Amino acid sequence: MGYFDGNTVTALWNYAQNFAMSDNSYSTTFGPSTPGVINLISGQTNGVVAIANGTGDEVSGGPDGSLTVIGDPDPKGDVCSNPKRNQVTMGATNIGDLLNAAGVTWGSFMGGFNLSIVNPNGTTGCHRSSAGLSGTTGDYIPHHSFFNYCASTANLAHTPPASVSEIGHSGPANHQYDLQDFFTAAEAGNLPAVSFLKAQAYQDGHAGYSNPLDEQTFLVNTINFLEALKTWDSTAVVIMYDDSDGWYDHQMGPIMNTSTGPADVLTGAGTCGNAALSLLGLNAAMNPHGLGRCGYGVRQPLLVVSPWAQLNFVDHSLTDQTSIIRFIEDNWLAGQRLPAGSFDALANSITQMFDFSKIRPGKHGRLFLDPSTGEPK
Repeated sequence: MGYFDGNTVTALWNYAQNFAMSDNSYSTTFGPSTPGVINLISGQTNGVVAIANGTGDEVSGGPDGSLTVIGDPDPKGDVCSNPKRNQVTMGATNIGDLLNAAGVTWGSFMGGFNLSIVNPNGTTGCHRSSAGLSGTTGDYIPHHSFFNYCASTANLAHTPPASVSEIGHSGPANHQYDLQDFFTAAEAGNLPAVSFLKAQAYQDGHAGYSNPLDEQTFLVNTINFLEALKTWDSTAVVIMYDDSDGWYDHQMGPIMNTSTGPADVLTGAGTCGNAALSLLGLNAAMNPHGLGRCGYGVRQPLLVVSPWAQLNFVDHSLTDQTSIIRFIEDNWLAGQRLPAGSFDALANSITQMFDFSKIRPGKHGRLFLDPSTGEPK
């Protein structure tokens, strides 16, 4: 078992020492990237309403006919989805739906999403690619595309916003944008209240095709950019991951939702926890109950960088990917929760990682790092 420390992920190390991190945060359920990004936006991997082009091996069927995502299917109908890969549409309500209903501006910003951009290496469209320390890889990965799994928040044609002023609001792009649109909106003073950012693939930290130093470049350049804005005093950056990417941690997470079905193998063949409880808890709110949602999964890094974050603070509270949803719900939606068995119903928030009684004065609320070394400038 290996691990990264301050010699390798130097920027993350410095952010943790100057702001807040968790040592007790987990994936909401077990699985690769797609369950992670779906849990981040809805806390609900059950409720597949359409499947196309695949064998079904990325979706588990419960004995009641329910369907749960357990693998890495692409969003059904995304123009960049692989026709040889399983594709799905989810029926669950997501946090974007709640923000829309409340009139709160928000956006999802994906590296490689704008198909009209031509990269320096001449690639464009769905085949835009970039070279990093681990080689060349495509910029846009469909199965990381948070909100494209849900019809209500999808932009399957990758339609760009009609104007900078649309970003964060309803329009042709339906709140789904290229990563560059985030920086354009920020420079225009038009940052949405809530933003989800995903780097181009070569900078997303995934084992195999990305590298911690390329990821560091993306994180540091983004945070340095935000810290230089006038809006930094009202900004919080949450750094988290959709799955372990193969860098597994030794800490076993607590079983917060038990399950029995063909996808469950945690405590025995076809089981996760006590089978007698598998239709209770979150599953009791389901219709159908939705098996294959064993969780929590593996432990994940979680950091908060903000002038309101506690200094050199390690949060021991139990949290998961839906704790981010819970924080958004509490801050902008008066505590409204997602329906139909979302994990946000039992998640702790990340509020304890902040001290909202006082903001750090001046430079104490900022940490500008060198993107190459991760060291303070």
